[in-house]
Amino acid sequence: MLTRRGSLDVTDLLVAWSNGDEDALQALTPLIERELHRLAAAYMARERPGHLLQPTALVNEAYLRLIDWKQVRWQNRAHFFGVAAQMMRHVLVDIARAQRREKRGGREALQVSLSDAKNFPAQRPTDLVELDDALKTLARLDARHARVVELRFFAGLSHEETAHVLNVSTATVRRDWRLAKAWLFRELRERGPH
Repeated sequence: MLTRRGSLDVTDLLVAWSNGDEDALQALTPLIERELHRLAAAYMARERPGHLLQPTALVNEAYLRLIDWKQVRWQNRAHFFGVAAQMMRHVLVDIARAQRREKRGGREALQVSLSDAKNFPAQRPTDLVELDDALKTLARLDARHARVVELRFFAGLSHEETAHVLNVSTATVRRDWRLAKAWLFRELRERGPH
């Protein structure tokens, strides 16, 4: 994780980049690269052995998608890394969906273990496409709960960082996280293994 000083530098550079300062992007890149690699490595550790995509390729794909977001007003470091984690998730889900299509409905898909998240009560590895579908359902029911899962599970943000990004209290994030985990666990269990 970045130090407090690094966090402030990243936030300042993100704001400058949002305001059109291209030099800020040049200065920002080396600061965020290590954190993006950490996120990508965490994602890839959940994938099946022999996955074609490597952490560096995942970082590159997410980074290319992020720098194309010209109109985004980055709030801070946590906001940026939350969106980066979401981008990485979308890249992996796109690959998983493409593999499913290629196999004409085959059962093999990318696997992610929900138990990798702190205190997440999962019993079996969960198909990334199933998890994505469940998160989309949760987002329709309660968008904030789904966003908390994205920020906590996928971006690895703390309760406090998540609260800051969502502009809610830490207690609200803790409650939402607990409820969202329980809902996802039940939803994924009911969908059952394929």
